[in-house]
Amino acid sequence: MLKYRVGEVLDISNLCARLETLRRSGKKIVFTNGCFDMIHPGHVRYLREAAALGDVLVVGLNSDESVSRLKPGRPVNPASHRAEVLAALTSVDFVTVFHEDTPYNLIRAVMPDVLVKGGDWRPENIVGSDIVADTRSLPFAEGFSTTSIIEKILSTKP
Repeated sequence: MLKYRVGEVLDISNLCARLETLRRSGKKIVFTNGCFDMIHPGHVRYLREAAALGDVLVVGLNSDESVSRLKPGRPVNPASHRAEVLAALTSVDFVTVFHEDTPYNLIRAVMPDVLVKGGDWRPENIVGSDIVADTRSLPFAEGFSTTSIIEKILSTKP
């Protein structure tokens, strides 16, 4: 019988406390981050691959203000909704929202064993690669893009 677990949405201090306990028990922590505005199969595949690199997957989620600065006209969904959806994925253990435009301070606080981003990032250009020894870029699942989904919705508008 499969057991489906639900991840947790935590603030940074509670997240770090939980991770410290997990680290002491020998768990390998994986970290990724992003806007995750409209979850699509590409996100699901990416998060599953990231989770497979360790024991615990932490997702840093850009706040609404941060997304707005990075992607004009976005987010479509508020951070609370995006966090809830991410936490419901079986590959995600913890979600925490950060307010800066880059997750550098969050990565420094979490200090993951593995840092992961999508295929449009070269490992040496990933924010936090200077402090995390194992930094990886995972390939994109072709044909999936939040921007293209939004464009399709807008083009079918009456």
